[in-house]
Amino acid sequence: MKGRTPNKAEKQHMDRVSQLGCIVCRQQGKGRVPCEIHHVDGKTKPDAHFKVLPLCFEHHRMGSDKEPISRHPYKARFVATYGTESDLLELVVKLLDLDDYSDTLPF
Repeated sequence: MKGRTPNKAEKQHMDRVSQLGCIVCRQQGKGRVPCEIHHVDGKTKPDAHFKVLPLCFEHHRMGSDKEPISRHPYKARFVATYGTESDLLELVVKLLDLDDYSDTLPF
C-alpha cells in the first residue's frame, strides 16, 4: 500500500488515537472496541498521519453495506449513517483533548 512512513510524532499520535477504540462503536455506546487506523486523507500528504480515525475492522474494511457499514468500499453509506469523516475527526480531537499539543498539529 502506498504511503509515507510516519515519523515519531505521527506514530505517537496514531497510538493515542487507536487507544480510543472504534469511534463509531463508541458513539453507539459499545465502549472501547479494538480498532485499526483509517487515514482520512490518504497516506502520502505531509499531515496524513495526523488525520486518522480509529475504526474497528467491521466499520473500516469488512465490506458490509449493512450495519455495521464499512467505510471501505461504502463511503457514501458510511457517511450518511455515521457522519462525515471530518465530523468524526473533530470528535477524535475532542476526545483526545488535544489542546495540550494542538499547536503542533498541521491542521
